[in-house]
Amino acid sequence: MEYIRVTEENLESEHICCALSNNKDPQVLAKKEWMRERLKEGLVFLKGNIRGKCFIEYIPAEYAWVPVEADNYMHINCFWVSGSCKGKGYGNDLLEQCIEDAKAKGKSGLTVISSPKKMAFLSDPKYLAHKGFQVADTAEPYFSLLYLPFSEGAEVPQFKPCAKEPRTEGDGFTLYYSSGCPFTAKYVPMVEQYALSQGIPFQTIAVDTREKAQNSPAAWTNYALFYNGSYVTNEILSEKKFQKLYDELRGGKR
Repeated sequence: MEYIRVTEENLESEHICCALSNNKDPQVLAKKEWMRERLKEGLVFLKGNIRGKCFIEYIPAEYAWVPVEADNYMHINCFWVSGSCKGKGYGNDLLEQCIEDAKAKGKSGLTVISSPKKMAFLSDPKYLAHKGFQVADTAEPYFSLLYLPFSEGAEVPQFKPCAKEPRTEGDGFTLYYSSGCPFTAKYVPMVEQYALSQGIPFQTIAVDTREKAQNSPAAWTNYALFYNGSYVTNEILSEKKFQKLYDELRGGKR
């Protein structure tokens, strides 16, 4: 497998794996615009030369859009190998190249946000544990900050206090989201419009700067949904899934 690194020069021509539509698709536009600025900050997007979900995206932790304290670490934003790409060693290749790059840049190790059990949009904890990642810290309700130190005695990263026990103000739904995941460009306005059409209180808060992300009230900043102040999910919802969730939160009442 040949691997391609997305750069400022080839950003327009290369697909970004998780959103495979053409460059006029709002999901692709939003993600690539977000990436354009992050590439200047050291973002690496490495992908297999195949039209599928086979990539790793990482950035120096000081520039990561997550509320973590991880001095001199490299943070993995997203690591996704699925479909026909699974079981062929591509994930191992991508992770090894990330490790080699981080070491060459003098980093102390890698960090990534996961969970005790595999969950949507979060990296697989079982695979990462097999590769030597350890739990550095946890945040409610189910987030784990995993780290792979390159030497003994490396400082242990941690979540910032603002994300440890996620809460927000107000009644109804409050959704924090960023363009770090392309799917938010499609599903955030879709669900917002659906909720308001059903008379369901719903407000969105765009996490549109690194400062906002690093001081977010939840560990996962691409998509953080709250209901009546309590954290609900990081899963990007369709209209159908949102309605099902709303019914469950209200005890099945319509």
